[in-house]
Amino acid sequence: MYDLTILGAGVSGAAIAWQAARYQLSVCVLEKENDIACGTTKANSAIIHAGYDPLPGTLMAKLNVRGNAMVEDMSQKLDFPFKRVGSLILAFNDDNLRMVHTLYERGVQNGVPGLQILSPQEVWEREPAVTRDCVGALYAPSAGIVMPWRMAQSMADCAALNGVEFRLNAEVTGVSRGEEGITLTLQNGETVQSRYVVNATGVDAWHVRSMIAPPPYTMKPSRGEYFLLDKAVGDTVHSVIFQCPTEVGKGVLVSPTADGNLIVGPNAEPVSSSQETGTTAEGLAFVQRMARLSVPSVSFRDNIRNFAGVRANTNIDDFIIEEVPELSGFIDCAGIKSPGLSSAPAIGEYVMELLEKAGLTLTEKETFIDSLPHRVRVRELSPAQRAEVIAKNPLYGRVICRCETITEGEIVDALHSPIPPCSIDGVKRRCGAGMGRCQGGFCGPRVHEIIARELGIPMQQIPQDRKGMYIITGETKTEG
Repeated sequence: MYDLTILGAGVSGAAIAWQAARYQLSVCVLEKENDIACGTTKANSAIIHAGYDPLPGTLMAKLNVRGNAMVEDMSQKLDFPFKRVGSLILAFNDDNLRMVHTLYERGVQNGVPGLQILSPQEVWEREPAVTRDCVGALYAPSAGIVMPWRMAQSMADCAALNGVEFRLNAEVTGVSRGEEGITLTLQNGETVQSRYVVNATGVDAWHVRSMIAPPPYTMKPSRGEYFLLDKAVGDTVHSVIFQCPTEVGKGVLVSPTADGNLIVGPNAEPVSSSQETGTTAEGLAFVQRMARLSVPSVSFRDNIRNFAGVRANTNIDDFIIEEVPELSGFIDCAGIKSPGLSSAPAIGEYVMELLEKAGLTLTEKETFIDSLPHRVRVRELSPAQRAEVIAKNPLYGRVICRCETITEGEIVDALHSPIPPCSIDGVKRRCGAGMGRCQGGFCGPRVHEIIARELGIPMQQIPQDRKGMYIITGETKTEG
């Protein structure tokens, strides 16, 4: 019997676990995938939004601004990359300018700091690559960029160090009232008992809630497709460049990434499930065309990766975070679309407030590990610092990923983190091996070998990413 069980280990579930770990509770996280941050968290725009877009008075507005304010301190304590680069919403005509003024007023009501309306000349002074068709812009200095999967992993690792149990490959197929709490049935037939439960399963939240009663909302998943461009063009722009938002989203953006690349996207294409993450020629052509309206010089010839993520849109234009009337102690955390990443730390706080109102006693621990050790990143070290870490551990002197200068020591560190990866892409998301120009073409086989050695897993059981995505089946040639 757990005090609290969290369903889903994306950025929202990780944030709730991180907040829950501060209290004297037995906490379990159930994740259907073989790793954390495997859904929308790993495939989004990686933006920490300022908070001018949500309507005043909504949960989105409240939690976006609060979450934005929390991230910088978190990034330092939990050791994940974050840069407060600011954002610009470009106006191309008078209608856009009226929208810019509306967003300015909305942002002021929401408590967004430092908002300014810029003239075209002021825009070009900040961002010379922006189109000369720009007639003004809204500047939000508090916007930032982050590695979303690293943010989620860091919160999850901190939670694990403080006693939260993470159970992977644990898909929930049934929810019911038990004798002493809530009974969760897993796909393998096992049951988990918990006094309180939080449903943070992203696009699948509607499906999980429907195990209790028909949800009061409809899930309308939307796929967004992206280009990830090489670091050679990572400085095309220095802040996040948006177009005016529409009813289907915030539009196609052009932005630097926290790791020095350039990201361009997304479109918005209705889909039926969280698994529809393929890219299309039509979708990517649309992204290219729209991006060039903002930044004509974007070099798509430097593309190194295309990907798509599915957003948890619903028919309600707000987050849906509430106790389910039909099952006391069950908190639904649904519709966490943009700005869900920006809001995640505050979502964790808010969910704990709801749990306390629902009857969960929150007594703070006497000791809480609030920070993670700083990871060795060899490429960021000076020659003297490199020599020092290599002297302590020669594995830091053996480069495995040449594109990103990631060493064997860094890969081994990732494999022995509080929640270790079991896949090649899981290693990539933790330390960057395979994230560069060749996308693992050279380092992938070596990473495969290191995972097998360090975790004691046969190579044929190690997937590229999700369970079942195996790379090899066995040896094809043997002696004798």
